[in-house]
Amino acid sequence: MAIVFVLIALLVVAVLVTGNWYVWRRLFRDTTKGPGAVRRAGAVVIVGGWALTVGAFVAGRGGAPFWLKQVLAWPGYLWLALALYLLLAVLAGELVRPVLRRILERRARASEEAAAVPAEPEPIPVGQGAGRGPGGATGAEAAGDGSAADGGASGPQEAPSAAPSRRLFVSRVVGGAAAAAAVGTVGYGTYGVLRGPRVKRVTVPLAKLPRAAHGYRIAVVSDIHLGPVLGRGFAQKVVDTINSTQPDLIAVVGDLVDGSVKDLGPAAAPLAQLRARHGSFFVTGNHEYFSGAEQWVEEVRRLGLNPLENARTELPHFDLAGVNDVAGEDEGQGPDYAKALGDRDRGRACVLLAHQPVQIHDAVDHGVDLQLSGHTHGGQLFPGNLVAGLANPTLAGLDRYGDTQLYVSRGAGAWGPPTRVGAPSDITVIELASKQA
Repeated sequence: MAIVFVLIALLVVAVLVTGNWYVWRRLFRDTTKGPGAVRRAGAVVIVGGWALTVGAFVAGRGGAPFWLKQVLAWPGYLWLALALYLLLAVLAGELVRPVLRRILERRARASEEAAAVPAEPEPIPVGQGAGRGPGGATGAEAAGDGSAADGGASGPQEAPSAAPSRRLFVSRVVGGAAAAAAVGTVGYGTYGVLRGPRVKRVTVPLAKLPRAAHGYRIAVVSDIHLGPVLGRGFAQKVVDTINSTQPDLIAVVGDLVDGSVKDLGPAAAPLAQLRARHGSFFVTGNHEYFSGAEQWVEEVRRLGLNPLENARTELPHFDLAGVNDVAGEDEGQGPDYAKALGDRDRGRACVLLAHQPVQIHDAVDHGVDLQLSGHTHGGQLFPGNLVAGLANPTLAGLDRYGDTQLYVSRGAGAWGPPTRVGAPSDITVIELASKQA
């Protein structure tokens, strides 16, 4: 097992080194005429960026002072996103490079052909040019040979200093466009996260829901990921957005934090302002188990949320249950569906809060009507959605598994880079619909 781990690690390092060398080559080596300050600066930027990224991850997991985590997190995590899109943009540039070169070659060939067409000689008026001067010499003889008068040096004039080659020009255009595209993508994706999540509304019909509960609104928020990057101000935006929807119930379905209560307690304080007719409920996500799950359960309880640790509460028209995240199994605190759901009245509709979509199969076995989850971030950074889609039964949105429906939120925050591309953040208002209405 250790040998396999080492081989995988070596493969990952080899891929990273090769990819970064390729980016450096296309953006810095191929766009300059020779060794110099630009190439050296490019190497410093790439190596320094990865050093900050590694430092941010090590500090985050190594118990470093919180101020140091904050200092390293912004540049380190943003470089991770920028490096990804620089590589993708440079790869996309390989499709443009031959097309642009061919266009330039055609233009140059057309210019050469136009210059090679001989000009028609101007007609010489009768009696001029062919007459003879004194002594019977022709006009040309009397004036003397032009080449002789110039000392025989009438060859082509020296060409002006040559412009950069077409290859260098193409490299600069493609490299510049790739860098601009990557910076623009990361900048816009980061703005989308810092702006705060947008509200998404989804109607979910439940066969067992009584008519009196038709239109019941559940505000679902997941993956806020308060930490060194997203702090108290972001938490306040999330709280204000949720409260603006005036929900009947609020469900916080895990990955609230990336850090300890000591470091992030002040950042989470705005959660005490959450308001809903039937209260706010919380279940753990996998990141809570990296951050001290027991302490965070107590902290959210102190802030006024109701933790559902493999537990169920009976609301007026349906049951609301919650199970711990599967990451808790390593600490003996994993999900216990029998405890949360085993003795309930299956004639009543049941909504289950479970952080990861993969928990849907147990929900189906226990007759749950609707499971609310997060965890996937919708992929967060394209093409990460392709990988996340393979690891989860549903990446985002509403899906059905037998008689059980699953809704997966893309989440309100972001993990690692505070950036989202192709997976905008959301807070979802689930409106339950009774089929009897």
